[in-house]
Amino acid sequence: MNLKDKQILFYDGDCPFCNKTVAFVLKHKKNDSQIYFSALQSLFATKTLAKHHIKIKMDTLYYIVDNKVYDKSTAAIILSKSLKFPYNLLVTFYIIPKFFRDWVYTQIANKRQQFSIEPFCKLLNEDDKKWFLE
Repeated sequence: MNLKDKQILFYDGDCPFCNKTVAFVLKHKKNDSQIYFSALQSLFATKTLAKHHIKIKMDTLYYIVDNKVYDKSTAAIILSKSLKFPYNLLVTFYIIPKFFRDWVYTQIANKRQQFSIEPFCKLLNEDDKKWFLE
């Protein structure tokens, strides 16, 4: 797969909160958005992120756009550009210094398992399945 023209969101596939986030993105992405998804536990994620010299951390969201990798809060902000209104307005958080945004991100990431008490299993329809990479 040529990553040059792909947007790929890497997430913790074992985390209910992360899976709900993926479901949210699927529901609210702009119609022309070409966002693909891959669990951090996958071989594809390991190989792809290794090419970018990234050691995977399960508490980190990674987002590749134009073959550039973003992580943590910056990944979430860049991702928001591909969402429908009003969620695309989250891009305005980019003005907040990265050290503070990442601190907030880390606080949420450390408690993400607590945000989803019940397990999450979204049954994908055929249209959604095409966005998931092995």
